[in-house]
Amino acid sequence: MTKILIVEDEQGLVTLLSYNLEKQGYTTAVCMDGHKVMATIANEKPDLILLDWMLPNISGVELCQMIRQNYETKETPIIMLTARGDEADKVKGLSQGADDYMTKPFSVPELMARIGALLRRTKNIPVQENLSCAGIEINFSTRQVTRDGQLVHMGPTEFRLLQELMQKPGHVISREDLLRSVWGGSIFVELRTVDVHIKRLRQALNFGKRPDIIRTVRSAGYAINIDKN
Repeated sequence: MTKILIVEDEQGLVTLLSYNLEKQGYTTAVCMDGHKVMATIANEKPDLILLDWMLPNISGVELCQMIRQNYETKETPIIMLTARGDEADKVKGLSQGADDYMTKPFSVPELMARIGALLRRTKNIPVQENLSCAGIEINFSTRQVTRDGQLVHMGPTEFRLLQELMQKPGHVISREDLLRSVWGGSIFVELRTVDVHIKRLRQALNFGKRPDIIRTVRSAGYAINIDKN
């Protein structure tokens, strides 16, 4: 059964989330102390994490970084919950590793829809032949990415973005098409979200000052640059 970890220090919200998640058929675990989050994740092994930004002692953004830097948890989907609604804050949360972002107060049905969509796109990676282009290879059986034979660490959303780009090497894919393919068309996600995750994908792929393999076409979208090695 799919397990969701709720990292939140407001008891009322924890109760609300737990009730609605369990009503949807999920199992839940709760952590209200930021310092215990990594240990709780190790014990509970959640399929998805709901992470509050404003935790006492340590911020959700810092925890997001820690989760992404840990080999065992680097691909665990994260939805950040916060009262901070400015675009700059959203970009900061996404830049540090969150896969999605919801501003409090939020619609519970919308949150359930986003959880379902995120779980579907991270769990149902299609079984297919490996993809290889310009020194980058995606192995779908292990869900690993390598560049020039070296392992590249990235989150589940970046993995799906890379998959979409590599299925059509050299072809420009619009932000709208990437949104539909990676996030699904059932919920609203801002186009800016695509840009933030592309930036994270670039950072992962361009380790060791390697050439940027992703080409940006202004007002059009993104493409894998097949002539760069």
